[in-house]
Amino acid sequence: MENISVLRVLIARLPDRLRALPADKVEHKPAPNTWSPKEEVGHLLDSAANNHQRIVRTQLEEKPAMPGYDGNEWVALHRYQERDWQLLIGLWVALNRQLLAAAEAVPDAAWSRTCTIADSAPLTLKFVFDDYVGHMSHHLRHIGVEIDDMVPARAAAH
Repeated sequence: MENISVLRVLIARLPDRLRALPADKVEHKPAPNTWSPKEEVGHLLDSAANNHQRIVRTQLEEKPAMPGYDGNEWVALHRYQERDWQLLIGLWVALNRQLLAAAEAVPDAAWSRTCTIADSAPLTLKFVFDDYVGHMSHHLRHIGVEIDDMVPARAAAH
């Protein structure tokens, strides 16, 4: 799967790009009710944790029903704005390595297995994983990290 390769490249190369962002940029909130880049990366941590569960459970259970989550509430609860930027980057790497390990374990035939998320229609495991990479790419571009050399446009459509 193309997005497994994309995730490998992001894990290898993205941390240096995140570390290069100036502190004033990563802590800047464009408006009171919008996320700073720190909070947006924090949201990506929450997304990785939730999607890891989805990838594992869809391989192990028959059509699991998974909960959704409120991204704003999770970001607020974790207080990402107050957390150390370098720690958040390290967590991003660790969570995505864990998610990648689960994705690499998916046998070809299992990508068509389905789950539901909140009140969704059945979603294939392939869709869930591709959507995860696309969602991550969207947020990384939004905070101004250059990823077009790492993420093909068709692999990151979101």
